[in-house]
Amino acid sequence: MSMPEVAAVTLVGKKHLGRGVPCEDYSLATKKNGVSVVVVADGAGSKQYTHARFGSKAACEVISDLFIDHFDAIYSENREAAVRSLIITAVHIKFADLLKEHQLDSLERLSCTLLFCAVKDRRMIIGHIGDGLIARVTPSGLSPITMPQNGANNASSTYFVTVPHAADYLRIIKTTTDDCHAVALMTDGVQDNVYDETSGLVKPVVVRMCNTLFDGREACEKQIKEILEKYIVGSSNNSDDASFGIIYFNGTDTPDTDSLPKQAVPFPRNEETFKDLQTLMLADAKKAKSIIVDAKANAPLDGDKSGVVKSGENESAAEHTSEKMEDINVAAKKTGKIVLALAIVEFLAILALLVKIFWLK
Repeated sequence: MSMPEVAAVTLVGKKHLGRGVPCEDYSLATKKNGVSVVVVADGAGSKQYTHARFGSKAACEVISDLFIDHFDAIYSENREAAVRSLIITAVHIKFADLLKEHQLDSLERLSCTLLFCAVKDRRMIIGHIGDGLIARVTPSGLSPITMPQNGANNASSTYFVTVPHAADYLRIIKTTTDDCHAVALMTDGVQDNVYDETSGLVKPVVVRMCNTLFDGREACEKQIKEILEKYIVGSSNNSDDASFGIIYFNGTDTPDTDSLPKQAVPFPRNEETFKDLQTLMLADAKKAKSIIVDAKANAPLDGDKSGVVKSGENESAAEHTSEKMEDINVAAKKTGKIVLALAIVEFLAILALLVKIFWLK
């Protein structure tokens, strides 16, 4: 099996160009040690995030190196919480160096989102925190893998690798490349133009963008740059930075873009919030916890979890216990004699020392 092809392009948005602000997006596509990795990150744009562009670049480099060097260890770990924590820790370790280098007062200065996909043989790991989009192209169609992660009360807010408990917001998917034609990763500068959050529909243009990698990385990145300049960054004077990355599997079938849906029915609105659901379950959860605690408190002290045993086994256990108790009693008597003897010896030694001190006077 040949390694999949990779590509990534980042362009500064007109909003930043007009203000003389550097591009805060970053993207990286790498193939090494049998691993193909694509990472994109969007540096936070508000005033307090003074060094976000350094954060997005460092995050991409750290994640790329992490999977190139340690893909097997991460993929084989069953504790997803441990994997999420390790990834965020790796980013924070690098950020600590940047804090020192730039003499910053907090990690928040380096805030960024993070999206990545790493592939080795048929194994694939995908991760995403914050807004942006990761989409999967298959021979039969196109669909989101991870969707934008916006704030509950503010659609324009999102989560960064620097927020408290960032690992809780990092989504990790371990899967295989079976039936996969390509994976597209994009920051919100592109996502806003090719994805409808109300219906979950990814526009067919994403397939065409991925298929440019069929002609090789250099040609692909040139075409992607032209598309972003013309239709994304160039479409508005207020356009954001834009990053687009691709992992492309050669020899796989592409879907017919003309047959893909160009619009979809919006998701039905649901007035129930997650907090409402937690409140609904609270009484039952407290009751269940009480039952579990009581059950543990009433568990046999000897640790026997088998419950009922046969009468013959009870008799055998009783005889065995009796023999054990007799052995314990004998051992206790022997120990008592030894302790007494040691006490007598210690007393005689002290007495001799006192006599010696008396005669020296």
